[in-house]
Amino acid sequence: MSETTLLISVGSVFFLLIFSGFFSGSETALTATSRARMHALERDGSKRAGVVNGLIEYRERLIGAILLGNNLVNILASAIATSVFLDLFGEAGVVYATLVMTTLVLIFAEVLPKTYAITNPDRMALAVSPLIRIAVFAFAPITSAVQFIVRRTLRMVGANIDDGAEVLSAHEELRGAIDLHHKEGGVGRDDRHMLGGILDLRDLQVDDVMIHRKNMQALSLDDDPKDLVEQVLASPYTRIPLWEDDPDNIVGVLHAKDLLRALISHDGDPTGLDIKGLATEAWFVPETTSLVEQLNTFRQRKSHFALVVDEYGSIMGLVTLEDIIEEIVGEISDEHDVEVKGLRPQPDGTCNVDGTLAVRDLNRALDWELPEEEAITVAGLVIHEAQTIPEVGQTFSFYGYKFQVLRRHRNQVTALKITPPRKAMVAE
Repeated sequence: MSETTLLISVGSVFFLLIFSGFFSGSETALTATSRARMHALERDGSKRAGVVNGLIEYRERLIGAILLGNNLVNILASAIATSVFLDLFGEAGVVYATLVMTTLVLIFAEVLPKTYAITNPDRMALAVSPLIRIAVFAFAPITSAVQFIVRRTLRMVGANIDDGAEVLSAHEELRGAIDLHHKEGGVGRDDRHMLGGILDLRDLQVDDVMIHRKNMQALSLDDDPKDLVEQVLASPYTRIPLWEDDPDNIVGVLHAKDLLRALISHDGDPTGLDIKGLATEAWFVPETTSLVEQLNTFRQRKSHFALVVDEYGSIMGLVTLEDIIEEIVGEISDEHDVEVKGLRPQPDGTCNVDGTLAVRDLNRALDWELPEEEAITVAGLVIHEAQTIPEVGQTFSFYGYKFQVLRRHRNQVTALKITPPRKAMVAE
């Protein structure tokens, strides 16, 4: 082999390695780039972002073209290098060519470009998109044939390769991104709960957030109007259900402002007030209504209050617009502590809680991971797992947490002590 031929061959190898690095880095950049960021840039007028979105939309064709180009240049570079080393060292040149090309391809055509691409995915995706689009167009006939063979082969072994098949839904993808950024420190705990709360609205029903009828304040029309006025003034609520003859017979909802207006018109004398006439018609919703649907209905009706009924029409509780909003923003607290009604953290890292405390509220307050699908309240979770109504003093261990029953009233567990896993106690 002449000196000129040798130089041309060596130059060709390094030129092909550059192309190999280009394809490797492009694959990583285009698969790791933020689709949301690209859509935002395209909306702002970036033409290259539009090219990136077009490439990502047909991901299978994109990956096929990149892999084809990468394999072509790697194989060609290895063949040329092997020819050079055979001419220089004889049969031993095969071993030398293998060692040298493996080192060069690994460092300069794989690790180096992919490392840069994974740390700068958006920038590199925008930079390489025009050339990759040309490659995709040029290799389209070959990649289409490859895709046809691959799909037919996979179908023969029973694999699901439908075009519309998705591994993750959009909501699951968003939730995974939020959790990932939270672990990396980019999203705070409160922001994580708020963003997750928005996604959870589609999976929750009104009976998950309602005020149970046991804790619901209602007024009896059998009471004297003066007593009713005093109860309304002493209540922290502005809307209170009214019942007549039977607590399940809700005949309306009394608004405190309507009552005050009526009192003013009667010079402050409640005698003779038609309390029932002041009430607005009660609105009943099924317990299975999703929070997203209920939120939209609240907005459409311009109402903030609804009574929840089961399949038999019995009153189960009430739900307000504020209850749904709190599923997103959480309970109102001061600037230092997260205060949740029914939650009493102890100095030793344990917590005393009311049995009626919602598991979801407990998880959000302390960043715990108790399951929220099995029961709404902490007492309900313990009863579900224990498969019995526990006695005072009994202790159970579920999901790494230890539950001790502190108080019980009849068949209701009213107070528990929870000991979290050691890692959760340290995190607090």
